[in-house]
Amino acid sequence: MIDNKRYLTCGVDNAIPQELQLFLWECVERMPASRDYLQVFELKPEGCLQSIAHSSEEPEYQMEYVIPMDNPIAEKVYVIDDGDHSTMLLSSEY
Repeated sequence: MIDNKRYLTCGVDNAIPQELQLFLWECVERMPASRDYLQVFELKPEGCLQSIAHSSEEPEYQMEYVIPMDNPIAEKVYVIDDGDHSTMLLSSEY
């Protein structure tokens, strides 16, 4: 996905702060080379911290992050990679 074009939906643009969008893209970039086409991010507030659970099915991958944020949010986000481009979207937009 390193050379792919990146897109995001209006839902992500409206619901996910830009700094968090960039963090999610970076999480995908830092994964091992063998990646599933679908990455799942579960975002949950924990006080003034943002909890992020990143997972994929094939190969199985799970990582947890907790980062400080002024206004943490609860949302489920997908990143879908078709080989030519990657799209970040809310699960409700799928």
